[in-house]
Amino acid sequence: MKVSVIIPLYNEESSLLSTYQAVKASHLVSEMLFINDGSTDHSAAILSAIQDPMVRIHTHAHNRGKGAAIRTGLQHASGDVLIIQDADLEYDPCDYPTLLQPFQDEKVLVVYGSRFVNGAPAGILFWNKLANRFLTCTTNLLFGSHLTDMETGYKVFHKEVLPLLSLTTEGFEIEPEITARLLRQRIPIHEVPVCFHPRAYYQGKKIRPRDALIALWTLFKFRWIKL
Repeated sequence: MKVSVIIPLYNEESSLLSTYQAVKASHLVSEMLFINDGSTDHSAAILSAIQDPMVRIHTHAHNRGKGAAIRTGLQHASGDVLIIQDADLEYDPCDYPTLLQPFQDEKVLVVYGSRFVNGAPAGILFWNKLANRFLTCTTNLLFGSHLTDMETGYKVFHKEVLPLLSLTTEGFEIEPEITARLLRQRIPIHEVPVCFHPRAYYQGKKIRPRDALIALWTLFKFRWIKL
């Protein structure tokens, strides 16, 4: 099973090299795709200094958003299974074995790494936890699902799913769009517990309260539009 890791990034010079090293150390990955989404810091220089045949770099001329970066990565990935990995290491590549194990069952096509299966992780901001639970409960009500973490950054797909997604969003609303499209097409989402190391806004966290409102609108929109 060939595993591709898609790493969208925007101004992540402080954690970029550590992310590369952590993914490499998993010894489970065949391909790393870094999507530099118009960074204005030293991220591009750090990427260019990585001499590794498994690393592929794609660059957006200007910042388009996480959704656009993920879509670029999905378009170019060649693996059988694709992992989305944030470049800030809030999510730990040590969890790759847990994320990949369900794919031993050929019926499993999608795995989400949930931060809340075993309770809320330490250090997560109160408003972020509240927004996540509200959005996840809304998802479950709208689509009849039983998810615990719709907004997780660890979304893992078998390549067979990709033609069914037809993603369109550009920003952080990519998370509810992916989930809504999967659930609308009755594709089961298998959840496994993962670790989470939240960083604060002063450390460069980019998700803001308004993103929760955009996510809510996205859920309602993709519940009823024609796919």
